Amino acid sequence: MLSIVLPSYFEEANVKYIYTQILAAVDDRDDLELIYVDDGSQDQTFEEVRALAKKDPRVRGIRLSRNFGQQAANLAGLNEAKGDEIVMMDADGQHPPALIPVMIRKLSEGYDIVNTKRTDMEGAGFFRKVFSRIFYRIINFLSDVNIDNSQVDFRIFNRATLNAFLEFNEHNRFNRGIFTWMGFNQAQIEFRAGHRNSGQSNYNFRKLTKLALDGITSFSTRPLRLCFYLGLIIIFSGMIYGIYAILNYFFGHTNPGWTSLLITILILGGVQLFSLGIIGEYLGRIFIETKKRPHYLIRERV
Repeated sequence: MLSIVLPSYFEEANVKYIYTQILAAVDDRDDLELIYVDDGSQDQTFEEVRALAKKDPRVRGIRLSRNFGQQAANLAGLNEAKGDEIVMMDADGQHPPALIPVMIRKLSEGYDIVNTKRTDMEGAGFFRKVFSRIFYRIINFLSDVNIDNSQVDFRIFNRATLNAFLEFNEHNRFNRGIFTWMGFNQAQIEFRAGHRNSGQSNYNFRKLTKLALDGITSFSTRPLRLCFYLGLIIIFSGMIYGIYAILNYFFGHTNPGWTSLLITILILGGVQLFSLGIIGEYLGRIFIETKKRPHYLIRERV
């Protein structure tokens, strides 16, 4: 069986479209299940899924109790998947279903995971492209996994890989990093992303920043180590400045020095607050993990 997981958030105009495109790509095969995960949409997304499920028994729908985020929505769909081959893809039409047969053939060559790499995206502005490159460079510098800056959450993998993936229980998930960290035998296929069929992306700057923090803190303690090194540099600089001040005192070159004092206080205060913020991010994640709350809650199934 081939399982296709489709996290959906405000995608009422795309539910039928992606369904038609997928069936055209996989030749309307019977050993297929489409799992739509409505991530707390406030439009008619789930009603569209319900209508499809009434007509086609291969369609399944999961409606979460609220918006838990794309990473949790993907996890919900993967927990429900019954297939031996599993596809993760977005429901907005930017991940081309026509590529699925190519991915299946590549998987049959002995790979466990076949990832996709976006070479270009229609309609993406200059600033979004630049931000994406900076985003992945920061993650790759600060974390212990190396993620391609064009890799997206459009991939196929086998059942053994899915079983291994479901063993990860952390709440602040970064699925791209998890699949990279897992290892296994992986391949990559390039594609050019088209325009969204309808609607607009719900990933704003705040969500992208949260995703970056999840990616960095989930796979490395390097930011904490950088705070330690930064503290050593400041201590060393302070010692040099202290020697300079003492020499000035003995040679009678002292002056009020309010400017240097103010700058020193501002720099030290800024570094301390920045370091406390990083420590707080890690402590916050530890706090959330200790609660052992569910990753999502299901309101309804069809």
